[in-house]
Amino acid sequence: MKNVKWFLIGVIGGFVAAHFMNKDPRGHDLLADVDARISEFTAILGDSYRQQEARLVDPHDD
Repeated sequence: MKNVKWFLIGVIGGFVAAHFMNKDPRGHDLLADVDARISEFTAILGDSYRQQEARLVDPHDD
């Protein structure tokens, strides 16, 4: 239970820190850059998943 408490404190602290960073123009730019990189990464993963799924559905279409 102690670990859960520390985990929640860390998550809440992270949200508070991100909120204050977002108020500063430099912090806002940094968070926007991080968000863009995460979006790019998830798009690549999604494309790869769909390609693999297509290969599994029709394995003779190489």
